[in-house]
Amino acid sequence: MQIEVKGRNLQVTDEMREYVARRFDKIGKQVSELAVLEIEVADENVPGDPVAAEAVLHLKGTQLRAKEVSKDAKHAINLVGDNMERQVKRHRDKRRGRRETRAAVEESRQGEVVLEETPETL
Repeated sequence: MQIEVKGRNLQVTDEMREYVARRFDKIGKQVSELAVLEIEVADENVPGDPVAAEAVLHLKGTQLRAKEVSKDAKHAINLVGDNMERQVKRHRDKRRGRRETRAAVEESRQGEVVLEETPETL
């Protein structure tokens, strides 16, 4: 999985890049190596929670998005990571369910074709 870290009104340090790579390592093992994860950490000029982290995971045929706001950049990244883990797990379960259903349908179709007639005894 490719990880791109961007900063808006915020300097992205090597430490932050390493933290993101460690945090999203588990997700990287669950998705294709062709997947692209874009993380944008933004310093919003609002009182209260000034740092927002947004993650977009580009998978084959779909995009998963998560956005969280916090007072600290690492905490916001952590929250986005939790949210993204849930979404990836749900996405994988859906795909696995569809594949199992499709396999069961194919198996039942083949079973119907191979049925043999047995002679009835009176």
